[in-house]
Amino acid sequence: MNRNFVVLILVLIVIALLFYPVIFKNRETARNLDSKGLSVDTLQERPNDKELRTDKIRSSRRNAITNAAEIIEPAVVSVNVIKTKMVKRRRGFFFGFYDEVPYNIQGIGSGVIFSKDGFIITNAHVVEGATEIKVILTDTRQFDAKVIGIDKSHDISVLKINGNNLPYAKFGDSDDLIIGEWAIALGNPYGFLIKDSKPSVSVGVISALNRDFAENNDGKIYRHMVQTDAAINSGNSGGPLVNIYGEIIGINTFIFSESGGNIGIGFAIPINTVKKSARELIEYGKIRQIWFGFKVQELNQLIASHLKLKSLDGVLVNYIQRKSPAALTGLKEGDIVVEINGNTIKDTRDAELAVSDISVGDKIRIGILRDGKPLEIVLNAVENR
Repeated sequence: MNRNFVVLILVLIVIALLFYPVIFKNRETARNLDSKGLSVDTLQERPNDKELRTDKIRSSRRNAITNAAEIIEPAVVSVNVIKTKMVKRRRGFFFGFYDEVPYNIQGIGSGVIFSKDGFIITNAHVVEGATEIKVILTDTRQFDAKVIGIDKSHDISVLKINGNNLPYAKFGDSDDLIIGEWAIALGNPYGFLIKDSKPSVSVGVISALNRDFAENNDGKIYRHMVQTDAAINSGNSGGPLVNIYGEIIGINTFIFSESGGNIGIGFAIPINTVKKSARELIEYGKIRQIWFGFKVQELNQLIASHLKLKSLDGVLVNYIQRKSPAALTGLKEGDIVVEINGNTIKDTRDAELAVSDISVGDKIRIGILRDGKPLEIVLNAVENR
């Protein structure tokens, strides 16, 4: 036998003896994995795998956000409405005669129960003109809902359902919000369509505060709006925006988007505004109109020159009604209103926004310029009868 061949055989035997324990161990591991229905290719043990799978690490998946979602979820409801619209229908084939027939349109939105006796907050635009409203809870219970009242200017509506053991959410304080803190938006528009009636949850932060918008076309005034990048999806109007305590800090209302999809610019009505309107609607069934007794107009260069004003900021009082709250407090025609309740007034839009949150019984502090001198007048907000 060739000497070189013998040497080669001996070397191979030595190598086999050295690596046999490793190969045997790997085969043993593979057999153990296969017996558990696992694949070597899909699950390879790493040094820290055991640590990662401890109860402590698993429990860390639960956090303030998941806890807040669990707290608020049972109170988030699906609001389904039927609105009847009259549409024109051609009568006859050859002649241009038409008659009007009722046509039912189905709408969806969200809401949140805020009391144990079944009061619900949603947006006014969700239920305006509804002939039938059904509310579906996350536990699949369904209720017919009654409209208690609508605050159209603030886009708020209060509904009422009758039931037992109703879940409800707690109000937070929208005056205590911090830009950058967590915000959780919830909605449940499809509770009647899918088997899982749990609401959708999206998370972001408070992006900005005190955003003001005036919608002149339909009379809605959105004041001190809460801006968030938490996705407010289609149908989530009327659903709650909550903090990490699961408290309602706003009611989701609209988004800014050219495409109609969410781009991270959503707005919610601050809950302190909602509470004020809800109290009025529950107690009176409407928002009582306030009687001020004066009217204002924009300043222009001619008026400013005549009154020797240094700027065009402010609005001119051009009418005072006799025996009105304005007349009784000493407001006069020709006064320039420059501030209302701490809000700077530059034009009539500012004035309209400044009085939009005022309710009957509130005091209104009006800063004016009279003959170039600053004055303050306190006006009591009374109901317009």
